[in-house]
Amino acid sequence: MAASGKGRGPLVADRRYASARKAATGGTPPRKPAPKRAAPRRSNARNPIVRLVVGLVSLIWRIIWGTFLRVGIISALILGLVVFYFYAQLPPVADLLDGRARGSVTLLDRNDTVFAWRGETFGGQITSDTVSPDLLNAVVATEDKRFYRHFGISPRGIASAIRINLSEGRGPLEGNGGSTITQQVAKLLCLGVPYDTATWKSEADYEDDCRSGGVWRKLKEIPYAIAMEAKYSKAEILTIYFNRAYLGAGARGFEAAAQRYFGISANQVNPAQAAMLAGLLKAPSKYAPTNNLKRAQERANVIIGLMQEQGYLTAAQADDARANPAQLSEAAQTKSGGFFADWVMEAAPAFLTSETTEDVIIRTTLDQKMQRQAEEALAWVFENKIKAGSKAQAAIVVMSADGAVRAMVGGRKIEEAGAFNRATQALRQTGSSFKPFVYAAALDLGWSPADFVDDSPLTINIPGSGPWTPQNYDKEFKGMITLTDALKESRNIPAVRVSEAVGRDLVRTVAEGFGIASDLAAGPALALGASESTLIEMTGAYAGILNGGSSVTPYGLVELKLKDEDTPLMGAGGGIGERVISEQAAQLLTYMMSQVIEGGTGARARLDGRPAAGKTGTTQAARDAWFIGFTADYVAGVWMGYDDNTPLAGVTGGGLPAEIWHEVMTRITEGAPVNDLPMLVPEPRLPPQPDYTDPNMPDPAIQDPAYQDPAQPAQEIDPVEALLRDLLGENN
Repeated sequence: MAASGKGRGPLVADRRYASARKAATGGTPPRKPAPKRAAPRRSNARNPIVRLVVGLVSLIWRIIWGTFLRVGIISALILGLVVFYFYAQLPPVADLLDGRARGSVTLLDRNDTVFAWRGETFGGQITSDTVSPDLLNAVVATEDKRFYRHFGISPRGIASAIRINLSEGRGPLEGNGGSTITQQVAKLLCLGVPYDTATWKSEADYEDDCRSGGVWRKLKEIPYAIAMEAKYSKAEILTIYFNRAYLGAGARGFEAAAQRYFGISANQVNPAQAAMLAGLLKAPSKYAPTNNLKRAQERANVIIGLMQEQGYLTAAQADDARANPAQLSEAAQTKSGGFFADWVMEAAPAFLTSETTEDVIIRTTLDQKMQRQAEEALAWVFENKIKAGSKAQAAIVVMSADGAVRAMVGGRKIEEAGAFNRATQALRQTGSSFKPFVYAAALDLGWSPADFVDDSPLTINIPGSGPWTPQNYDKEFKGMITLTDALKESRNIPAVRVSEAVGRDLVRTVAEGFGIASDLAAGPALALGASESTLIEMTGAYAGILNGGSSVTPYGLVELKLKDEDTPLMGAGGGIGERVISEQAAQLLTYMMSQVIEGGTGARARLDGRPAAGKTGTTQAARDAWFIGFTADYVAGVWMGYDDNTPLAGVTGGGLPAEIWHEVMTRITEGAPVNDLPMLVPEPRLPPQPDYTDPNMPDPAIQDPAYQDPAQPAQEIDPVEALLRDLLGENN
């Protein structure tokens, strides 16, 4: 049954069936709904292989990213812990400025001027605020131009270093390390590892180990450098660097280096000097100006260019620095005091010198002007008197009459510390330079320089060796001659006769008393200098003659004390000792030796207008040539020869050694007052007469009209009395 119009229609959703309602009421018929379009699908989604690859890559990436993230976080935590560990271990800056394991020795000359250093010299604490601005800029420009912009390490610098090392065929961390100044300071501090004698044989080995490269060392160096940046300011890091860097020639720190090379403080250096000092950081020994000044100046020019490029110097300033390169101070030019400094160092205990852990000051007797003059004199003779290429050596010692050594040359070339010192270490036969001690023994017994000795053939039978016949240098004999002439002409036979007459034991006692400490020959050849001695011993012995006959111990050390303390630990170890011969004997011997220079074998040593005395010496086959002599003020000894005992060609003591002595003494006495030698001129004596009591001797009146019978001593006759007798005919 149809529903009535009043009834309620069917329940429908208004929106869903709106069109149906419209149709029922005569509206537009409903349209068929369009089919729903599916979303487009990617083509690879239909390929399971592609989906698998993509999935695997995505998974691997998530794993790698997650792993690296975790590793990075863990590494950062570890780095932070290590940095914190190092940070906690770092001491105050003041404790890091002087890190030497041993001390230094500073040597002062007779005027208290520094002339040499030994050990590691620390010039005193300086800061980056007190050094010369030129020096600070030179160091930064050379070693780390980004120093003020990094946090201890420079990734750019490390990458650049790796690239350079690989391009040159080295390992990535071999050679150029790209280290910042902070990293270099970390190496100087050995990453906080202290020096231990049980681990390292020497401090040098310790420092080599600290500077060694390698991956593990770099991994430790990086956090240490970062810790330093966190602990210290940039200025403090530079301060540590300025005080601990080794700069060659035993100088630790820029203050010591500035004093060592230029004789000034690090706060006074100019751009040229600053560049030279900064250039030492790359290779201290190679670029040390004391080793090769020209090479050091060339390196400094490179630094000057860097300073100009980075704006620390104007073009005009850079040009001026190149035009006026840094020069060594006078003390630096002496090569650390050379042979003299070595000799003085040996005069004190090792724990106060070579092995000292304190800073020691030694006052010495050295006269730097005389030292330079002696070196110049030796060089002049070798340049002008000896053929080029000669390997002959020479040594010189100059001292005062009390044994205070003023100059010492231990060889032709001024060699580095530790070189063989021919003045103090070479034992050589003395030859005729020993003869003064023979005559000293005779004069002390009362002989006179005017006494006569027989210069005629002599043969002595030596038990166990047989006959020994000495010869004169010229193979001639002069018969009866005075002691003065015998020494003046350096005749051998008279010297032997005098030695045998006074006794070898007495000659040996006199020589030893004057300081000849070496073993002396036991036979008659003792008189001819068959024994060995050193130049300094012989020169000291001659000083004993000059001072009036007392022994002399040569010395160079005057006083030794610790730095900043007033009380000396040691005083002078030498000087005048006990009397050996009488003053009169010494003065008579001085006269005899003066004649050697005035007209004898030492004539080439004669000084214009200045009295001098000396003696030549030439050993068998001319293996050694000597000249030792003195003025009223100074004694100088010269030795010449070959280190391997090769005979000298045409050289005697009266030749080149006498000329060297002349050049030395001319230079050191120039302008000094002329003083007379302390000598006595003997009364002349007649030569001894033949024994006319011998029945085989001819009539004395015929043999020698001037003969005076010893039984009838000559009587002095008054001239007036003689005239009266002549007038009275009593003399006929």
